[in-house]
Amino acid sequence: MSTTPSRPRTAAAVTVSNRSSDGTREDTSGRLLVEALREAGFEVDGPTVVPDGVETVATVLREKAAAGHPLIVTTGGTGMGPQDLTPEGTRQVITRENHGLAELIRREGARHTSFAAVSRGVVGVIDWPQEQGPGGSLVVNLPGRPSAVTEGMEVVVPLLGHVLDQINGGDH
Repeated sequence: MSTTPSRPRTAAAVTVSNRSSDGTREDTSGRLLVEALREAGFEVDGPTVVPDGVETVATVLREKAAAGHPLIVTTGGTGMGPQDLTPEGTRQVITRENHGLAELIRREGARHTSFAAVSRGVVGVIDWPQEQGPGGSLVVNLPGRPSAVTEGMEVVVPLLGHVLDQINGGDH
């Protein structure tokens, strides 16, 4: 049992997509992400839609962490295309990477499609500044395909209580 003060169960949903940010494609993945987070019991900020790019991703992640969201989930920008830079933007701001959870998302996704192996999504923690209090934000990159969002959230949600508790100083 954790002795750390509980934080609100809020999450930020972020869609990384040039076409969704300029309005030429509906943000189906972001909508599904928000639904999955709400079903998991989170109050959700978003989806916030940003164009592809290292700086756009890094900036929105910093903003969402500064707002105190213990969970930030992105969708899109994890493939092999020249504009798929979500992992690079995420790595600019996380302080600790969790390779195991990222690999679990890929492995379970491969049960549905071999394209899951192409995802370069990362998972990690943005430690909050001391003045913001103990803890941090867990960042999870999911692919942009709507089915990948649903499948990825099925993998992540059962682990969130334990992981978020640990990030906020809970016992192992």
